[in-house]
Amino acid sequence: MALPVMYNVRNLGQRWKVTLLAVFGIALVVAVFVALLSMEAGFRISLRSTGSPLNGIVTQRGSMSELTSWMRIEDANVVMVDPRVARDSAGAPLASCEVVILTTRPKRTDGQPANVTFRGVSPMAFKVRNGIKVVQGRSFTPGLYEVIVGKKMAERVTGLDIGSTISVQKKDWKVVGLFDAGGSSFESEIWGDYNAMAPAVGRNGGCESLTLRLQDPETLPAFDKEVRANPRVQLQLDSEPKYYENLAGGTAQALLGLAAFVSIVMSIGAVFGAMNTMYAIVSQRTREIGTLRALGFSRFSILFSFVLESVLLAALGGVLGCLLAFLTVNGLTTATGQTNSFSELVFAFQITPPVVAIGIGFAVLMGFVGGLLPAVRASRMPITTALREA
Repeated sequence: MALPVMYNVRNLGQRWKVTLLAVFGIALVVAVFVALLSMEAGFRISLRSTGSPLNGIVTQRGSMSELTSWMRIEDANVVMVDPRVARDSAGAPLASCEVVILTTRPKRTDGQPANVTFRGVSPMAFKVRNGIKVVQGRSFTPGLYEVIVGKKMAERVTGLDIGSTISVQKKDWKVVGLFDAGGSSFESEIWGDYNAMAPAVGRNGGCESLTLRLQDPETLPAFDKEVRANPRVQLQLDSEPKYYENLAGGTAQALLGLAAFVSIVMSIGAVFGAMNTMYAIVSQRTREIGTLRALGFSRFSILFSFVLESVLLAALGGVLGCLLAFLTVNGLTTATGQTNSFSELVFAFQITPPVVAIGIGFAVLMGFVGGLLPAVRASRMPITTALREA
């Protein structure tokens, strides 16, 4: 015969002070754990949302990023005129040959230099990447030393407000607009006109990457195979989402490792706290346990009931911890330069449904481990001994 769940719920309410202490302890551990997971999730989401599944990106074969890539404009033309590349209404290939360099700007927080990607794009880039939208000011004028800045980077570093001038490669570039890119890593970049930027930075006659829109994304593997087999061009073709996700290198794994390490260290204390709480509850309810045993409830019923009580207590802490993390860190922006592009990538903490599920599951696991030994002690308590104790 099993004890009803309401029995456990009422017991948690009757001992509300002890319950709240244990719940808040677990909630703090879960909040830290969820915050670290949301950092890793936000980093991955930012990179994953950068590329369109309809797009491919061409770089030099063997390069790890655009910064280590270079192709002649003639080689880029060989790829972009392929019939598998989509075209606009005028029949022009939907492809953008782009130059990329790094520049540094001081951070607003501490004045330390941050690497910022400076990208020279063709007008076709706004058709290939249709998620780019100028939200303040205007777009740059082709041929002029004008730039637009991703809004996240403008918030993070100094000197990128509309109307300001930045010096790059001994040329002064005027900031004329801020753009939104749907939370992608492009919001961490500065964009200017390819024809103005390429000569200014010594990149005449070629580009670091070629981004193109495919008529059918399913043709990309065969397209890439043909490009790699061409000894003349020495290029490779990746899907754009995969390319930008690979830029993370080991950063995402490092963030997960940090979350695991911190959570393990903190969870040890939380488990012992839950265990002490349950031991205290068992010691206060010895006569009650004896009465339950005398009424015919089995040892397993007692064991299961006390474990369930501990799990319910931990689940409350898990829900509270997720709520605390959501209110304090969700949407908070941070940045890392530990990517294959060597540039500052600004991203936001993202508390997603999987992160919440993992956080609550982690809390339930702590409750189960913390309540198991006290529950075993309660289930093994002799009836006569329990009834004699006050």
